[in-house]
Amino acid sequence: MRGVFITIEGGEGVGKSTQGRELARRLRAAGVTVLETREPGGTPAGDRIRDLVLDPAAHMAPVTELLLYEASRAELVSAVIEPALERGEFVLCDRFYDSSTAYQSYGRGLDPDLVGTLNMNATGGLRPDLTVYLALDPDHGVPRATTGGADRIEAEPDDFHRRVLAGFEAIAAAEPDRVVRVDASGDVAQVADRVWDAVSSHPAVGALLNGFW
Repeated sequence: MRGVFITIEGGEGVGKSTQGRELARRLRAAGVTVLETREPGGTPAGDRIRDLVLDPAAHMAPVTELLLYEASRAELVSAVIEPALERGEFVLCDRFYDSSTAYQSYGRGLDPDLVGTLNMNATGGLRPDLTVYLALDPDHGVPRATTGGADRIEAEPDDFHRRVLAGFEAIAAAEPDRVVRVDASGDVAQVADRVWDAVSSHPAVGALLNGFW
């Protein structure tokens, strides 16, 4: 049986990594084999790309940034995600192609058709079974993310993060069957409960989880 692919999306400081770990813990407690990964990164090549694109000292054109993200994504899908899904595992990925749509199309202003085409080429057409969108106003998220200093993306001005937020909201509105919008305000436990309710009740996941319980 092929596995289930779940992505976790949202702007800066919404708690993707924290909520991803908690979701993985709950899935494992339900008897599921889970592989956790992230974008950009997750492979030796992807981790080197991550260091470059997030380096505050790096300067690059928006299309260069997009191509680097897509290169990391292509390697991650080929080397990590697809093999795990073929093994029947649940894959949790911190960011995927929705981030390119939100950040590079809405945020940077790149042609959405270009971004969409590159997304599909980099993934080989792989589509998440479920995407958890953690929604939080940048006024709350960005300060949380930059407490210890800002990377190149986090350091962008407020209007950039507002455009990214608009991008994620548009994605969620356009694909309600795939994307579940979760309020990311409140403490970690409260958000984790909301995420679990959304994931465990989703048609793409709930029926499979029932087989483990």
